[in-house]
Amino acid sequence: MAPAGSRREVVLGVSGGIAAYKAVEVLRQLTESGHGVTVVPTESALRFVGEPTWAALSGRPVASDVFAAAHEVPHVRLGRAADLVLVVPATADLLARAVVGRADDLLTSTLLTATCPQVFAPAMHTEMWEHPATRANVATLRERGGLVIEPASGRLTGADSGPGRLPDPLEIAAIARSVLDRSLAAKDALSWDDLAGRHVVVSAGGTREPLDPVRFLGNRSTGRQGYAIARAAAMRGARVTLVSANVELPEVAGVSIVRVETASELEAAVVAAAQDCDAVVMTAAVADFRPLQHQTTKIKKIDDADPEPLKLTRNPDVLAGLVESRESAGAQVRRPVIVGFAAETDDVLRHGREKLRRKGCDLLVVNEVGEGRGFAVDHNTAVVLSADGAEVAITDVSKDLLAHQLWDLINERFVH
Repeated sequence: MAPAGSRREVVLGVSGGIAAYKAVEVLRQLTESGHGVTVVPTESALRFVGEPTWAALSGRPVASDVFAAAHEVPHVRLGRAADLVLVVPATADLLARAVVGRADDLLTSTLLTATCPQVFAPAMHTEMWEHPATRANVATLRERGGLVIEPASGRLTGADSGPGRLPDPLEIAAIARSVLDRSLAAKDALSWDDLAGRHVVVSAGGTREPLDPVRFLGNRSTGRQGYAIARAAAMRGARVTLVSANVELPEVAGVSIVRVETASELEAAVVAAAQDCDAVVMTAAVADFRPLQHQTTKIKKIDDADPEPLKLTRNPDVLAGLVESRESAGAQVRRPVIVGFAAETDDVLRHGREKLRRKGCDLLVVNEVGEGRGFAVDHNTAVVLSADGAEVAITDVSKDLLAHQLWDLINERFVH
């Protein structure tokens, strides 16, 4: 649920594409997060999903007719009252009408009057998405400050497959919440392209070191914070490579995902991706040790005998290795900003400062973990330690907002 006082008003626009049925799940996610949602479907959208469905799930009348309740001037009222306008799906036709400023139905009229952030989740056939007209329309909306989510690639209508598929509804809802969190906290006008032209690498999740074919050494990391950091970077225009270790989360829209399991696999993937990047954010919980020997068959329990002691060996220190590689590369090679994470259970700042000194990274995000803290929750508290001695506290915010605030700090360190 949204924290007390943070309930926001969302206009959920639905245009007439087959993916309209997936907007139902987006609506459910937003209302269960504690936000008020008014659904504004186009006439053709109602041919895919009827008005009773939208009304039942939003708990509000459906706004679809510019002439209904005309005394309330709905095409102006809705836009002015909204904290976010989210269009799911955004068809090629809807994008085109938004660009030229058409106001021939309630949804396009609302887009013209809304001064809040506007997010479009396109869904259409590949040929339509890749058509020069659509690409130009997307570019125009982004230039005007709109956030146009990159569609997924996959099964489309019928037997067709390719780019143009609506992203996972859970991911769309996560992007909407991220926009709301950032806009709620912002004191100035927001930019959604301040990371454009940057390539960033983010690691997320927890590595697993196999003991035998069915058992492993692992940790409690869910990857939520790392995915939020990757999502925030993509939303702000960066090209993102996400090295993902053992997570159960929807794919982040608009990022390139490399899936790994062990610390050694993660190291190889991060090092490869970091060759041409501007920043590396090491959010993943990387195992410090792995079994010295990996059994090829399942370890059996024999009568009442205790098992043989488990012998461990060190895993590579990925964060320290990145710093060492950067420092030895010379000034002529791109020098990425390197960010580490430290999950601590006690005396977190002392341990964090010691780790920052050992690792040599530019920033270290230190957070306390434990029951109800850090892992498997949607909020986080952290202190960002800097190599120059600065410390920035980020207190009990959503993981999405922490991600945006971290990118603000990283962005300050880029050579512009």
